[in-house]
Amino acid sequence: MDIDKLTSFMAGHARLLDRRRFELLTGVGSPEAALAALEGYRNADGGYGWGLEPDLRSPESQPGAALHAFEVFEQAPSPRAAELCDWLETVTLPDGGLPFALPLTVSAATAPWWRGADSTTSSLQITAVTAAAAWRVAARDGVINGHPWLARATAYCLEAIASLDRRPHAYVLAFAVRFLDAQPEHAELLDKLGAFIPPDGELHVEGGTEEEKLRPLDFSPNPDLPSRRLFTKEAVDADLDRLAALQQEDGGWTVDYATISPAGALDWRGAITVHAVDVLRRNGRS
Repeated sequence: MDIDKLTSFMAGHARLLDRRRFELLTGVGSPEAALAALEGYRNADGGYGWGLEPDLRSPESQPGAALHAFEVFEQAPSPRAAELCDWLETVTLPDGGLPFALPLTVSAATAPWWRGADSTTSSLQITAVTAAAAWRVAARDGVINGHPWLARATAYCLEAIASLDRRPHAYVLAFAVRFLDAQPEHAELLDKLGAFIPPDGELHVEGGTEEEKLRPLDFSPNPDLPSRRLFTKEAVDADLDRLAALQQEDGGWTVDYATISPAGALDWRGAITVHAVDVLRRNGRS
């Protein structure tokens, strides 16, 4: 990584929250500063909105934004994590799952998959990725261990994964794998999902852009995860080379999936740059 260009990119392009998260990754920031930046996206009900999920610009609290809040809590533990679980409990459906999205109060600049979501049906995609992030927080900070929302979401995900009889959508598959990384006692379910992943670890995203694919690091970003055994060392090393080479001339990374608004596209660049730096460092590529 070109660290000088990277630092300049974050200063010139990234939103404050991602600049604070980048500071934590590089050892010069404080958890309090990151949490203060996150607070601007929080609503009085304990959930998060306001574009914390870059392609969902509506202000009300949304399940899709909860994932990103948990990502911050993983870096900066806070009692707000338990309050977020409390809010998630209020929007969880009877079967224990979360809807893909709740009704929007503002639809402008929001992606059609959020606008058109069915708020009455549970989504394995959003429940699995949110619960996976919550379990990572729980592993570092016991404040949400034993929370009833996390228990209900976990039971829903385990049952939904067990009932899969064919390869699901690429993101559903990837997020289910991430969820099972926090459930090592269910290795048989991880093996089941591994059978749906092509040998090279690359899977085209149905309905995405022509270039949009998920790759080994999208399924298993860290070297110590149970899911890493689903991929050959050669496939992971090649994906790390690919990720490192994607640093742009301006110092940041970009996404290969569709972005909806100018603000969202820029927000994604800062967020994905933080993610790329984190993944490369965890895999010894700093």
